[in-house]
Amino acid sequence: MAEQLSLHDQAHVRLQEKLRRELGPAVLEALADPRVIEVMLNPDGHLWIDELGVGMRDTGSRISAPQVENLLGTVAATLGRIITPERPILEGELPIGDSRFCGLLPPVVVDPSFCIRKAAARVYCLDDYVNAGIVDGSPPAEIASIDRFPTRGHAAVLRHAIRARQNILVVGGTQSGKTTLANALLHELSAFVGSTQRVLTIEETRELRCTVPNSIALRTTETVDMTRLVRTSLRLRPDRIIVGEVRGAEALAMLKAWNTGHPGGMATVHANDARSGLIRLEQLVQEANVPPQPALIAEAVDLIVVIVRTPTGRKITEVARVRGTTPSGYDLDYIDSTLEGAPLLHRRLAAV
Repeated sequence: MAEQLSLHDQAHVRLQEKLRRELGPAVLEALADPRVIEVMLNPDGHLWIDELGVGMRDTGSRISAPQVENLLGTVAATLGRIITPERPILEGELPIGDSRFCGLLPPVVVDPSFCIRKAAARVYCLDDYVNAGIVDGSPPAEIASIDRFPTRGHAAVLRHAIRARQNILVVGGTQSGKTTLANALLHELSAFVGSTQRVLTIEETRELRCTVPNSIALRTTETVDMTRLVRTSLRLRPDRIIVGEVRGAEALAMLKAWNTGHPGGMATVHANDARSGLIRLEQLVQEANVPPQPALIAEAVDLIVVIVRTPTGRKITEVARVRGTTPSGYDLDYIDSTLEGAPLLHRRLAAV
């Protein structure tokens, strides 16, 4: 057995070395740079990066199509999968840095290409968001009791929602920072519950960073989808269920779980504002071959927080409480952003 393990370890080391050779110095340098958040290789062989404070730029490096094809084969081998012209899409975690990897072969592209989304280098907390001006804040002492809604401050509202076991929907577009914000909320959750609650996270690629001692992270495979994991999570004695990104029919299973004894959940969804986030959930619920279920959505989702990417950085633009539904749509309380010392105002709007 020891010899077999040794051979296995040797094979793993050789595969890692091969992977690093095929990634090449330019990609490895980008992956090691804390300022780089995404590495992209286009079919024309040009290597691009997305850098914090700079945006996307061409690195000037080029990678040949044969080298990229060899790289995709090696990544597939490390993941125990295959990539061929018949199965030309490869998704999973790059074994270096736990980054999210997506590779493509012809015929879906002209020449082989890939995109690497780097895992977060650190987990930020809500105070970091306040200090950076991404979310308006108030002193921690401003957090209201579980039975009383905060009097001011988006950060206080988010902290209250975590303590009151409200279900939070994080909404934003691509690269808006939804997952990073979700990790900040998980950090707040860990500080509050300690070892008193069991937290389950569910996602396709490991991006959530949950430091709750009593927790379990579930990930999809090619044969186990998100819906199956959400249903399975109910048998694992969860107190809270966190879904990294809702993108399909698992939305229905998640909403039902949140409504049946597992409050305090969290999920992210692609949309541009609070109302659009709820409409997006309706669309995803329909992928389970059922009607849109607005009443179920309004009952399950307590708070919506919207984060956007602007030319000057990321910003939380909306925080809204879901009151229910009306004949004209969802009934939401939008919580106004406040200046220091200003009172918190509520605008009662129906999302038509």
